[in-house]
Amino acid sequence: MTFRLAAQERMLDGDTLEEKFAFALSVGFDGIELSGRGDGVFAARADELRRARANGVVMPSAVVAQVPFLGDFDAERRQQGISELGELLRTLPHAGAAGIVSPNSFGVFSKRLPPFAAPRDDDESRRLLVAALREVAAVGEEHGTAVFLEPLNRFEDYLVNTLEQASRVVDDVASPAVRVIADTFHMSIEEADIGAAIRAAGQRIAHVQLGDSNRLEPGAGHYDWDETLTALEEIGYDGWLAMECGLSGEPADVLPRVSRLLKR
Repeated sequence: MTFRLAAQERMLDGDTLEEKFAFALSVGFDGIELSGRGDGVFAARADELRRARANGVVMPSAVVAQVPFLGDFDAERRQQGISELGELLRTLPHAGAAGIVSPNSFGVFSKRLPPFAAPRDDDESRRLLVAALREVAAVGEEHGTAVFLEPLNRFEDYLVNTLEQASRVVDDVASPAVRVIADTFHMSIEEADIGAAIRAAGQRIAHVQLGDSNRLEPGAGHYDWDETLTALEEIGYDGWLAMECGLSGEPADVLPRVSRLLKR
């Protein structure tokens, strides 16, 4: 099985999406993962995205950037996060993108770092996350797009750290517009058995992001890529693998090695 590979737009050479896509194809990649900046920035790119799509640029997904998170403890910022995510979901169809990656929170709080005790209990945080996702799911269902809920490691998020935890949230939301994303870097920290975790999440997984054990490109660390690729094949995964990591060198040198490693 050959998986489709996407690189985030920031790591591709070129000034326009068309130029970046041509570069991606030249190094063995198949698409571009977009930067979903909030505060109207992504929405203002609608014409650019439509033009690129008309010119054959493949943009399967986006990832939230510089937006408040659904899991913010401040009620006003949480509501802003819901609004921003809805706007992103409404903009994705211009690019032909299926969904946008978003965690519960990033850098808001970690129970593994002082002061260790979160300002509200997990049950309430989970209830609020499900409620927020149901709200944005209504937008996604209307526009044919989805939120890919991302588990982050224990130092970056206080609530959703594993595929099993994300799966339970997705099951509670019960909408085709909220799915699970598997991020290999975070799984390398949080999952006791990565293959088993992927198989248990199964069809809930709609997107995969790539980072090795050291958060560089696949092949730069000690992550077991065969285990992950085999598990994805076993669940019949037909989505994309998108780079979400740093690079150990220049994209023109690094990305062809990633393509050879993952397109086995």
